[in-house]
Amino acid sequence: MTGTPGVLIHADGTLLARAAAARLITRLVDAQAARGIAHVVLTGGRNGNALMRELAESPARDAVDWAHVHVWWGDERFLPAGDPERNETQARAELLDKLPLNPAYVHPMPASDGPDGNDPEAAAARYAEELAAAAKVETAGERGGVDVPSFDVAMFGVGPDTHVASLFPELPAVHETERTVVAVRGAPKPPPTRITLTFPAIRTAKDVWLLAAGEDKAAAVRIALAGSGDKQVPAAGAYGRRNTLWLLDRSAAAELPPGLNRIASP
Repeated sequence: MTGTPGVLIHADGTLLARAAAARLITRLVDAQAARGIAHVVLTGGRNGNALMRELAESPARDAVDWAHVHVWWGDERFLPAGDPERNETQARAELLDKLPLNPAYVHPMPASDGPDGNDPEAAAARYAEELAAAAKVETAGERGGVDVPSFDVAMFGVGPDTHVASLFPELPAVHETERTVVAVRGAPKPPPTRITLTFPAIRTAKDVWLLAAGEDKAAAVRIALAGSGDKQVPAAGAYGRRNTLWLLDRSAAAELPPGLNRIASP
């Protein structure tokens, strides 16, 4: 890991989502000022969707040149296109359909009724190929030496069992050291079949943000920040090349171990 993770605590989940949306706007604007484009990895779930709602409603959102933002996903439920449980479907409803995005720059993970059929391994390989194609325009140093584009921000919700993306404790995906995208079968959280980025892909991101709100996340946050192993505690293995930031509300931060780099505690 590059440095000690920062921890930013907000009073509640609504303020967390609002502040994270403002922070994301600033980060994307800075990335575009530096190189003209930006790459962001979205997360679904309660906290990810709340962030997207706040971003859609923010008067500052138009500071971003959305036509030059590449949108990726950290994981996806392997369901038919348009299924309401897909992260893509929820992201389009909450945010993406309200922005002037370039459709060619929106990169959803394949659906179960896509060209690969009901074959999540083939679908995962297809997404890995799409990531590699986008990475070809960058140097190895920009993208961390792995065949994914240079993610400016990769966001992940943290589950009560410490999972991030669809990397669940002790399942085969957490042991992957080479492939950037894999299929997940038998996930303990339904639906059981999914597609996910792996640690090699996640760790290429310049900034990784981990979002957690609610008392049901407090134990997971404590365990992940206590130096646990990433195979048993996947959230401990999600970190960025430059910065790793935990965005919490007070309930999720209730059991934090001492000595952490607390950026603020409003």
